[in-house]
Amino acid sequence: MPDSLPTHPDSSAPLVPLRRAGRRMRRTRNFIFLKDVAALACTAFGGPQAHLAMMFGLLVNKRRYLTAAELLELQALCALLPGPTSTQTMTAIGFRLGGPNLAYLTLFIWCLPAVTIMTLAGLLLTRFDTAFTARLVQFVQPVAVGFVAFSAYRIAEKVIKTKTSVALLVAAAMVAYFFQRPGVLPLLLLAGGAVTTLRYRKHAIVQNKKPIRVEWANGALWLGVFLVAALLGHYTQLLPVRLFENFYRNGSLVFGGGQVLAPLLFAEFVEYKHYLTGPEFLSGLGLVQALPGPNFSFASYIGALAMRPVGGTAAQVLGAAVGAAGIFLPGTFLIFFVIRFWDSLRQYRVVKASLEGVNAVSAGLVCAAALLLYHPLPDRLLALPGAWAHAHQVSLPLNPLLVGFTFLLLLWEKVPSVAIVGAALLAGALL
Repeated sequence: MPDSLPTHPDSSAPLVPLRRAGRRMRRTRNFIFLKDVAALACTAFGGPQAHLAMMFGLLVNKRRYLTAAELLELQALCALLPGPTSTQTMTAIGFRLGGPNLAYLTLFIWCLPAVTIMTLAGLLLTRFDTAFTARLVQFVQPVAVGFVAFSAYRIAEKVIKTKTSVALLVAAAMVAYFFQRPGVLPLLLLAGGAVTTLRYRKHAIVQNKKPIRVEWANGALWLGVFLVAALLGHYTQLLPVRLFENFYRNGSLVFGGGQVLAPLLFAEFVEYKHYLTGPEFLSGLGLVQALPGPNFSFASYIGALAMRPVGGTAAQVLGAAVGAAGIFLPGTFLIFFVIRFWDSLRQYRVVKASLEGVNAVSAGLVCAAALLLYHPLPDRLLALPGAWAHAHQVSLPLNPLLVGFTFLLLLWEKVPSVAIVGAALLAGALL
């Protein structure tokens, strides 16, 4: 007698191996993504726009985690929020790919190299040879300009499709170049979006729109930490708590990246609270600009030096950790809050039309960044202390041949970005 079939077959059984295979594929993809984040954290020199250029090359062109338009959209969204733009952008990509857990891992890996180096710099300040560091990275800045110029070329190629977009790109680049002020960047993005919003009728109506559901948890968390830190710092007067509140406040209110953050930190920690001296501040500021990764890691250096009166290496490490957490957490909470309802919001024709202008302005800002890195204006110093401005202006002149050569290598697409940065560092060490 032939074997009989089971009376109640388990129809879900064939799906189990597929689900397991899907989970394995997601874990593998997430692991590769985190490796890519670590590679960028160790090689992405030059500030937010150079970071964007390398994200564009690795995460868009090579790995295809997202499209060029999606990367620009996320970057523009993060630029409208206070906090470190490139860090928020990287965290948002991690959130898109794997949710909050991957996003927090992305944030940690992205910040770890620069925060570690700046913490060591704070611990070993008296032995740290900043002159050697300056020589080591002397060829990195022109290479970074090449990265940004190539990014501007590729982004414009992808998103500039109309005469309006061309006009917005040129106008944004000119305004950003001649008016380097903290509020200019978000205003330009909003203005660009407002211009193309008028053309919303050209976009198709999305049927069955998802309702916009705002999850207030991360917004409330950002505000709650802000208020609790302020109250604890006031009533306990504990130095680590006060440091966390100081950095959290600055991270919550600053627009425009590390160049805007620097004068605020100088005024608070050098001129007002005297946690470190002017030369110590300038040494750390010069070092962080020579490092890959986020410039906001400068907070860990200040935190380590501020804890010297408490005494001991452990106290300084605690200060560095408090500084890093305080400066990076506000922007993380805010991007987690916004990105959860952004996909629902962008379904509407008005929002979709505005993205054309936002992307065009973003491309213009990258063009302006390339020009400013190559030929900085005095206004770009943003009223920093005179000593720092002088130190910034006497840096080695950029080599146009290195800029052009880097651009051509990236256009050729045969040489990895890591190899180009490594060659620039090696040349600085040998020459």
